[in-house]
Amino acid sequence: MKKLLVLVIVLLVAVIMVLTRPQKAAHKEAMMEAIKELVSDEADSLGLGDNVLTKLGKGIVNKTIEKVLNSKLEMHDYLVYNTTYVMLQGEEQLLSVGLLGHVFTFDKQMLREKLEESAQEKAAVKQNERELKELQKEKKKREKELAKERRKQEKDSIREAKRLQKELRRQEKERERAAQ
Repeated sequence: MKKLLVLVIVLLVAVIMVLTRPQKAAHKEAMMEAIKELVSDEADSLGLGDNVLTKLGKGIVNKTIEKVLNSKLEMHDYLVYNTTYVMLQGEEQLLSVGLLGHVFTFDKQMLREKLEESAQEKAAVKQNERELKELQKEKKKREKELAKERRKQEKDSIREAKRLQKELRRQEKERERAAQ
């Protein structure tokens, strides 16, 4: 009888867990709240106050992150709980866990670190792109200089050939005069 009671309780808890798993929208909403708190805290720590420009900036950041979450947020369902991930730097990063109708997000420090890592990665990519463009410019410049140098050498060769022909004609004329 005790085993049956334990089994019924375990099954009841499992059914409750299955029925109370949060949906993807709840995960997204919890993430947006955490991000809004982070953005607000960052603005306050920078001393930006609560003026119109700060509100506009916060709105833009929040909308941008919301669009990213809409397109990149993936949900993994494990029957009794679920998790959400986002692809960062080529690997899945766990953002939240949903269990018993609640969504648990990670702390602001983790979010801050992930956002900084993402920003650093973007900055590194931009720096690499700038360096690549600079190298391409330098390569084109060298190619132009080499082409210019080749044209100059060709012109010098042609001039030298003409000078030699002229010299040969002059010597030939001198021989003809000497032979007469």
